[in-house]
Amino acid sequence: MAAFDPWDAAFLADPYPAYAELRAAGRVQYYEPTNQWLVPHHADVSALLRDRRLGRTYQHRFTHDDFGRTAPPAEHEPFHTLNDHGMLDLEPPDHTRIRRLVSKAFTPRTVEQLRPYVTDLAGELVDRLVAEGGGDLLTDVAEPLPVAVIAEMLGIPESDRAPLRPWSADICGMYELNPPQEVAARAVRASIEFSDYLRDLIAERRKEPGDDLVSGLIAAHDEGDRLTEQEMISTCVLLLNAGHEATVNATVNGWWALFRNPGQLAALRADHSLVPRAVEELMRYDTPLQLFERWVLDDIEIDGTTIPRGAEIALLFGSANHDPEVFRDPERLDLTRTDNPHISFSAGIHYCIGAPLARIELAASMTALLEKAPTLTLAAEPERKPNFVIRGLEGLRVHIAQGQ
Repeated sequence: MAAFDPWDAAFLADPYPAYAELRAAGRVQYYEPTNQWLVPHHADVSALLRDRRLGRTYQHRFTHDDFGRTAPPAEHEPFHTLNDHGMLDLEPPDHTRIRRLVSKAFTPRTVEQLRPYVTDLAGELVDRLVAEGGGDLLTDVAEPLPVAVIAEMLGIPESDRAPLRPWSADICGMYELNPPQEVAARAVRASIEFSDYLRDLIAERRKEPGDDLVSGLIAAHDEGDRLTEQEMISTCVLLLNAGHEATVNATVNGWWALFRNPGQLAALRADHSLVPRAVEELMRYDTPLQLFERWVLDDIEIDGTTIPRGAEIALLFGSANHDPEVFRDPERLDLTRTDNPHISFSAGIHYCIGAPLARIELAASMTALLEKAPTLTLAAEPERKPNFVIRGLEGLRVHIAQGQ
């Protein structure tokens, strides 16, 4: 149990050996520093994501007092107002109502129509990287691609997009375990600024609707599918955050894994048809979202241990994706892996609504790099971000030999 330490640099560099110890220790263990029950096995994580005795929130049924919890500090209120009205942190019926509206923008047909835009943009970004002889894969390709795509869907003008990534990064800092006060302060400030921007954008779209998701949400509201302004704002922020955070980190985590496994990289360069499987395997191998939390709404039992109502469960996605009961030789990167039921996109009613789009983005950037930068090499050892829940790198410096 000592090996599991989400604030330890060695653990953050490679948490997977600690996960193996957790799985060997049993199906559930209480972790006092975060007052959570850790669930490390794939079968349990997968089942509990679908178990309606658990919830992303408890406030649709209980008060803070009922759960023996204290309300968040008043100074954090802007963050919680923003976060608590997004569908990721809602339960039915509110979750069902909002997801039904948003899902109209993520139908297979709609997502497929975005493929040419995503492919062209990925190509342009990689062309610039090649022209420069390399750079930071994080800031030059991994970030701008999904941010532009979701901003385009929302109808956010190009001239307004610069603060989107910093706002998102600051807000997502609150999803780490026991975030310090300075992280909370940045999240609150970003929540206020992002909300104010979207409030103005919604007002503009009411006057002049466009062919974008914000206009669509306004139209749906006017046609009787009730959506408060706060729900619209929270939905847009959630789509921006969830619509790129995982994709950004999956991109750099994935290429860092490929550089550390040159045989697999060589196989991928020799056969680009492996790209779809590579996307799935890299998301499994170094999971961008390591943990997802659930509140226990009604007592549950795991392997003879009763987890009482009011407790919080930490579903360890990274551990589940390395469970040898499900994945053969899980510590090995295998881009030809066919049986790959990873849960990097979650499951149940909170399954990632943007998963098909994320797959298109990841495949587009990978294909563009393979085709346009076949001599891409690592230029410097990357630094791991000091985060556990959202796993990523500070940057990934690469070099591309000229005259390709």
